[in-house]
Amino acid sequence: MGTVGDTATGDRCRRVLFFPLPYQGHINPMFQLAGLLHARGFAVTVFHAQFNAPDASRHPAYDFVPVPGDSMPGDSPDVVQATLEHILAVNRACEAPFRERLAALLEQQRAREDVACLVADAHLLTLLDVARGLRVPTLALRTGSAACFRWFTAFPMLCDKGYLPAQESQLDTPVIELPPYGVGDLPSTSSAAAHAQLREVISRAVAAVTTSSGLILNTFDALETDELASLRRDLAVPVFDVGPLHKLSPAASSSLLRQDRGCLDWLDAQAPASVLYVSFGSLASMSASDLKETAWSIANSGHPFLWVLRPGLVRGAPPSQQQPPLPDGFHATTHGRGMVVRWAPQEEVLAHPAVGGFWTHCGWNSTLESVCAGVPMLCRPCFGDQKGNARYVYHAWRIGLTLDGELERGKVEAAISALMGAGETGAELRRRALEFKSSAAESIGEAGSSCLNVDKLVNHIQSLQL
Repeated sequence: MGTVGDTATGDRCRRVLFFPLPYQGHINPMFQLAGLLHARGFAVTVFHAQFNAPDASRHPAYDFVPVPGDSMPGDSPDVVQATLEHILAVNRACEAPFRERLAALLEQQRAREDVACLVADAHLLTLLDVARGLRVPTLALRTGSAACFRWFTAFPMLCDKGYLPAQESQLDTPVIELPPYGVGDLPSTSSAAAHAQLREVISRAVAAVTTSSGLILNTFDALETDELASLRRDLAVPVFDVGPLHKLSPAASSSLLRQDRGCLDWLDAQAPASVLYVSFGSLASMSASDLKETAWSIANSGHPFLWVLRPGLVRGAPPSQQQPPLPDGFHATTHGRGMVVRWAPQEEVLAHPAVGGFWTHCGWNSTLESVCAGVPMLCRPCFGDQKGNARYVYHAWRIGLTLDGELERGKVEAAISALMGAGETGAELRRRALEFKSSAAESIGEAGSSCLNVDKLVNHIQSLQL
């Protein structure tokens, strides 16, 4: 790979502008990419919405430009619909102030010749259009899998052939054009209006990619060989799979919640591969009854556990609630065997030798971090791309199990025992997981696929001209 300073022009560095979608799962890979490119000699400017604004003090080498005017997420009980509405609202609200601030930056002496491009989340089509209108080249970052973007591009076909909107009676039907997906793995909505919003958001993400100068993906070739080949065949823009970004990037943490690092000390005292790590990400939620079943499943499993209970995890809880209350008797039953925290340094937790399994919502960041750590998964997807990610985990890659239907403690206890136990199922899952861990390490090693793609991305950015 190249070295720091490769991107300098005379005594100046070329500058890459970034704009993340303001959600934790989108902010993390954007900042990891910024850290990777900064280490290769690019100067970094981060434009950001006011909602979930990043902490600039953690990144003293970057310039930050706040963009006012974005809205807060709605309070709809349907998290999918609320998220779709907010994505569209952020695009509308940030358009004018972003144009003003980007134009001001370009008017600064020598800035125009120094700026290489804008890298923005693919869900920010409006802001990518603004940049191109000011003659700034753009690259789109997709923070999901290659497989996920493949079904984004296929969305009109899925609707035309009747797979979507998904019907309850057809959830087990295979999507023959997109194996290994079934209809139930595709995103579902609760109403015709929500389906129209979903279609708009997906079509805009595809347009953001196809009208930019390239697509950046946080994945690696050995994990999604066929899916990446399909995208390269079907898209008219270059595709750069440069993941796993959290392994390649030196960037500081961009967590929006304070991480409880004391859990790492607790893990140090546990036996190897003995701990079940439980976390459902930054956005997924569950009912109060599901929380109760989850708690007693963990308690009755008998395994040591580290459980992330973040604010807002339980639907309908008051906003002031800092941590969901656990059922009476839970702490007494699990005394000395587990630890409950509001938020954890997940990459370090998964890499810890004491962790033997991960009960996850299957967001792409969590899935990729678990793959890289060689930790098998127990999948409980909630919405969006999570069901498709889970399908790959248990069906295609065979490095996990899935929990379908209602949460029932007996069923969940059995799944935990299979995942964590010494039996044939657990042993095979661990063996497969370690194989993928090895593949991930190879991808970022010298002459690895992702390492080479970083070089290609750097050269591509250098070739872009305003």
